[in-house]
Amino acid sequence: PKQITSLFQAMPQKILKILFACVNDMCSLDCSVARKQEKVYNIKKKIIFMNEGRNARKVRKGNMSGKKRIALSPVLKRHKFIFDLMKNTTSDYTFMMDPVADVFLAAPAFVHVYDLPAETMEHIADILSPLVHMQDRKSLTELFSSLDNLADGRERQLDFRMQDAKGDFSWLRLKGKIGTSEDGTPNLFVGTISQLARRNSADSVTGLLNRYQFIEDLGEALQEARETGGSGGLLVMGIDNFRTVNEAFNHEIGDIILRQISERIFQNIPRKLSLYRLDGDEFGLIYPGADAEMLTEFFIRVQREFAHPQVYDGRQYIVTVSAGMVFYPQSARDPLVLHKYAQAALDAAKLGGKNRINEFSKEVYNRWLRSLTIQEQILEDVKAGCRNFELYFQPQVAGNDQHIVGAETLLRWKNSKGRMVAPMEFIRILEETKTIVPVGRWIFEQALRVCKEWRQHIPDFHMSVNMSYEQIKDLSFLEFVEDCLRRHDMPPDAVVLELTESKIVSDLKFVNAQFDAFRNHGIKVAMDDFGTGYSSLSSLKNLNCDIVKIDRAFVIRILENSFDQKLVEYTVDLCHSIGMTTCIEGVEQQEEYDCLVKICKTDTIQGYLFGRPEPQDAFEKKFLGM
Repeated sequence: PKQITSLFQAMPQKILKILFACVNDMCSLDCSVARKQEKVYNIKKKIIFMNEGRNARKVRKGNMSGKKRIALSPVLKRHKFIFDLMKNTTSDYTFMMDPVADVFLAAPAFVHVYDLPAETMEHIADILSPLVHMQDRKSLTELFSSLDNLADGRERQLDFRMQDAKGDFSWLRLKGKIGTSEDGTPNLFVGTISQLARRNSADSVTGLLNRYQFIEDLGEALQEARETGGSGGLLVMGIDNFRTVNEAFNHEIGDIILRQISERIFQNIPRKLSLYRLDGDEFGLIYPGADAEMLTEFFIRVQREFAHPQVYDGRQYIVTVSAGMVFYPQSARDPLVLHKYAQAALDAAKLGGKNRINEFSKEVYNRWLRSLTIQEQILEDVKAGCRNFELYFQPQVAGNDQHIVGAETLLRWKNSKGRMVAPMEFIRILEETKTIVPVGRWIFEQALRVCKEWRQHIPDFHMSVNMSYEQIKDLSFLEFVEDCLRRHDMPPDAVVLELTESKIVSDLKFVNAQFDAFRNHGIKVAMDDFGTGYSSLSSLKNLNCDIVKIDRAFVIRILENSFDQKLVEYTVDLCHSIGMTTCIEGVEQQEEYDCLVKICKTDTIQGYLFGRPEPQDAFEKKFLGM
């Protein structure tokens, strides 16, 4: 025993050698009778395949019979003393398995770390599968199912990702050999399962390969392309506005949702390719031999996966995906540079409206560098008290006679060279950096000051101010609004707070609670961009707001399409029937206005026909006669 013990304390290969020396001398196949002395448990074979951390374990444990005992097979019983020596002399997890009886004996440490039901288990492939990453399940199942046909004495090895008791993924390596009976029939599979610290390449949340492995594999793909003269494509995908979803629930639920999203994306990747989780809500795909058409087709399949709102715990959330693609080796021969180019293309897709794919080009890269410069300048200006920011105002007119009743406040910003930057470029940066919160307060303060001046000329004049979702989450924002109204001696109905429909749908319950708080203090709230979201009619039914702003998407074909006319008419009537007022946006032609007047009785209208956004002094001269 001392000699065996000393050998077991050596390298794993030596452990296996001495073990199989014993196995080949002592094994004989006899598994017709199962003894009943061992206190072990059986797991029903019905398994729900989920990778949701602790939730997955609750499902798996729910399938335990808990009372039915099974025994070690005669083969395992005969050699258990060797197993006991092994498990105490190596840091790896040792195991023994009878492939004929399908009984698996695991080291206690393995059972504890991975929260398995017992040390001795039947149908080990079924037990481990729910905990093994979806990309590795098939390989693991095939390994165990083929054991009773293997008798060549070769070592079996498999690397796979598996969740531990905390729900975190890590890489494991299973190594083992087959022992045979006197007639050559395989009757014992024995070996070790070890933690792979060699690369730590499994993302702990999704189980996907991580960014470090992505860069390594991308380098290998570039090397192969150089050696073979081949080419390929790189796709980097980002979940649009995922931070909003993550924060609307909580970070733990956000991880579960991110895991669900990753599985939906993974289901669409071609065979033999890997999906990587890069940073946050971004995923990567290396696609040797791919061209733009192939990557675009893949992206469209992913888009279809999320064509409708998703539901978690009875709450809806919207998932859209943007992507950037770049091709090698023509664009770059360095993996880090290639990744940077794909990131630039992804950012361009998000800047262009999201839910789309963009291909890398020099123009795209230059715009990306520009956005980084803009971000740096904006952060400096915010710290300097919103320096270089300015408010513009677009008139809102009564639907029946076009007299001015209010204005929408719009934010503008000039860069360090004094040039105006398009809102779509800098608003996104404000939201992503959360500087929209202090800037939003500055906007409200300035808008209220201007509104007070203009109400001296139009007593019932109101000012519409856009809110960000970040501001709504700030529980002190209502207190700030009330304080502003009090300091400026303004009534609550002097302002309307607007939030876009897409933000509303992402967390309807929370938004309703916040809207109710404002409305209870006499402050009106509006749903902006109605008609651009996924479930507009259900939003009307479930949302607690005062005003619905109908997007130009409803108006743009109103002169040529009777369906769009009816849609606008019915939407306005529906809003009125449930006590909401309406504002139709984007009216640019006199013919559009004339058509709207005939088909509906909207309360207010806004658009270039009545006036473009203007700074304060120009607005006063043009619309107020000041």
